Amino acid sequence: MKLFGTDGVRGKAGDFLDAMTVLKLAKAAGIYFRKHSTTKRILVGKDTRRSGYMIENALVSGLTAVGYDVIQIGPMPTPAIAYLTESMRCDAGIMISASHNPYEDNGIKFFDNHGNKLSVTCEKKIEDIFNDNDLMINEQVTGKNIGASKRIDDVIGRYIVSIKSSFPKDLTLHGLRIVLDCANGAAYKVGPTILEELGADVIVINNKPNGFNINENCGAMHPEGVSKLVREYRADIGLALDGDADRLVVVDEQGEIVDGDKLIGALCKYLNERKLLQGNACVATVMSNKALEDYLAKDKIELFRSDVGDKYVLEVMQEKGINFGGEQSGHIIFSDVAKTGDGLASALQVLALVLKSGKKASEVLNPFDLYPQILHNMKVTEKIPLDKLEGLEAVLKPIREKGIRDLIRYSGTENKIRLLLEGKKKKDVEESMESLIAFFKKAL
Repeated sequence: MKLFGTDGVRGKAGDFLDAMTVLKLAKAAGIYFRKHSTTKRILVGKDTRRSGYMIENALVSGLTAVGYDVIQIGPMPTPAIAYLTESMRCDAGIMISASHNPYEDNGIKFFDNHGNKLSVTCEKKIEDIFNDNDLMINEQVTGKNIGASKRIDDVIGRYIVSIKSSFPKDLTLHGLRIVLDCANGAAYKVGPTILEELGADVIVINNKPNGFNINENCGAMHPEGVSKLVREYRADIGLALDGDADRLVVVDEQGEIVDGDKLIGALCKYLNERKLLQGNACVATVMSNKALEDYLAKDKIELFRSDVGDKYVLEVMQEKGINFGGEQSGHIIFSDVAKTGDGLASALQVLALVLKSGKKASEVLNPFDLYPQILHNMKVTEKIPLDKLEGLEAVLKPIREKGIRDLIRYSGTENKIRLLLEGKKKKDVEESMESLIAFFKKAL
């Protein structure tokens, strides 16, 4: 059975992610982590979905069945689980969340004892254990070896202190009016608390989760609500988180949504000016606009690209010795502060940048113009390997000669091919996309 996708295990709660599958997955993960155990403790957190109760109890049953003690900390952001796993010296951390997905879905994300997301190799080992019924039966424990569980409600303070310590000591948010959208998700408590304790005047919306309203027409996926309130309240800036608070979308004082690539560029240059950018480079994904790459090159900052997914961004960061990277979707990683994308940590760095610049958000967060980019998804009947498609190189040759960047890949979960073209001249990009679509309609 194939379990892991781009970001952990994710699917419809009660269907793909039913109680028995989760229990079995927990046993498999426990058996895997037990091989390198030092404390026999695993931390479990969740977002605000109703199905989190079912999944959490199934996880606890499976983990205790193979000898693990489980620490349950309730609704907390995904990056808080990464931080607390290492801080509390646990063998692993588990977050129950489907991030920006609707409430019907849920997911399970695993972290190692250092708070890092698991590699594809580690995920494959857990899947192999999951599919080995004899091993699963033989590795169960009995008697005094069965684990226990306990709930701790006061760890929220540790995470708040950790995030606040990343904000420059010489700055305060006093006098700053901020609209914060918590997406009815995991940051509904910690988000407002952090900003208010640093002195901001915070207008909080969507901080009343009921188990079913997470991400519903709100948060990072729907920042238009923040845009409206920023204009209405004449706020200095708007911040929208997603359901597990690992993603951030920023709205400037004019109510305009800040592009993710522009945000990465502005933050990268800010770190570089403060001599805090390791490796004189940053990491973005293959989806990021080339205008970002050209903007950074002016300051001799190299841009490395990774596959889509914040864990792949982090892998390249670790490989190259880089401490900053992100996705245009809003996953931004400051590895000196957090082990994964952290919406609140990113928000504080954005606020520090705006304050240090002495300019309005619309000025400092709009450092360059994007190149025209077209993304087109097409349904296909079969996924023929691209290097086996006769005539593709002939179609791409004149496109590339125009200086147009192309990214062509199949969807990992659907029968679709994703086409991305990007160049400095909009007309050239549009004409090139027409020829590319025509080719794939015949070829696939």
